[in-house]
Amino acid sequence: MTGDGPPAVAIDQDRYALVTEKAQEAAAPDLPYRPRDPRAYRPGIGLIGAGGITVSHLDAYKRAGYRVLAISNPTLAKAAARRDAFYPDAKISTDHEAVLACPGVEVVDIATHPAQRVALIEAAIDAGKHVLSQKPFVLDLDIGERLCDRAAERGVRLAVNQNGRWAPHLAYMREAVIAGLIGEVIGVHVAIHWDHTWIKDTAFERIDDLIFYDFAIHWFDFVASLVGRRATSVFATRGIAAGQTVRPPMLAQALVNFEGGQASLVFDAHTRYGPLDATFAAGTKGSLSSIGPNLQEQAVTLFTEAGAARPALTGSWFNDGFHGAMAELLCAIEENREPSNNGRDNLLSLALAFAAIDSSRTSIARPVGSVRRLPAAQ
Repeated sequence: MTGDGPPAVAIDQDRYALVTEKAQEAAAPDLPYRPRDPRAYRPGIGLIGAGGITVSHLDAYKRAGYRVLAISNPTLAKAAARRDAFYPDAKISTDHEAVLACPGVEVVDIATHPAQRVALIEAAIDAGKHVLSQKPFVLDLDIGERLCDRAAERGVRLAVNQNGRWAPHLAYMREAVIAGLIGEVIGVHVAIHWDHTWIKDTAFERIDDLIFYDFAIHWFDFVASLVGRRATSVFATRGIAAGQTVRPPMLAQALVNFEGGQASLVFDAHTRYGPLDATFAAGTKGSLSSIGPNLQEQAVTLFTEAGAARPALTGSWFNDGFHGAMAELLCAIEENREPSNNGRDNLLSLALAFAAIDSSRTSIARPVGSVRRLPAAQ
């Protein structure tokens, strides 16, 4: 063989690819998948909103040695509970303005519901604060762009708490792609089979398109982090599982076309027994596989010409994901750059999710970016 192409590989045509040679074991590359703290920057942090998920936020911040100086929530008792459990010296109030006015607060973690969040993000930006917004960032892409423009004009950083980016298995896979270890990505495939019926009689049961809107946003974001602006269109379906008693459709799947490749996301949220979560990324030079019984326990394998590398990952999504999201914002401020989880890039993740929701209702493939806001509930 001549030229600069890949080396020829002998193929046994009689086996029809039903059997493949076992890959030899290879050393796993050391990749920066763990949350990275800023070198010296330790600003005061203010928390707006004290709902259940903020237990994970504050636990992660306390373990990282971050300083939370103020907490607000419309129900003062909730703010007091978070203070007492994690930061006894933090000031508490029912008014977000008290957080923005608290001396020393330079970064604000906004953890309220989306409908309330836009005005709070605007107020924080106008007060000159850097912002970490809970996901989903916004319900309208045009509003999201306006918030990003506003942050840029005021010289502050705006990031989104896409905490799944720092789940150890997803983070390692992303860093392997960034490092070029599997070449150009041609396929990303996610299959998650688990029991989401815990939402029965909770506020989550009232969310239309719960799986795509509240859960799958992590994997739309994962796809976006691997293929970026190559994504072109989305076709999706949703359905009611046999025997289902909760209101929202528990079955959802999406196909994402991107230049030179494809992605698929399958969610079986009514799998009562034998849960399984698997993620696969194929590239021109290798592939990545992650599999396990849940999103906290995953085994990753990197396949390349050198063989199969199996990194011994440490940490877990909860609460490393929340540490990582804030840490990346703090590092970006210290290093005077945009965080990797910046708001503008996150709009692509939302564009994928919005297109999927609209497609699942219309049975029509939607170009990425054509659905500008979260489709109204049906």
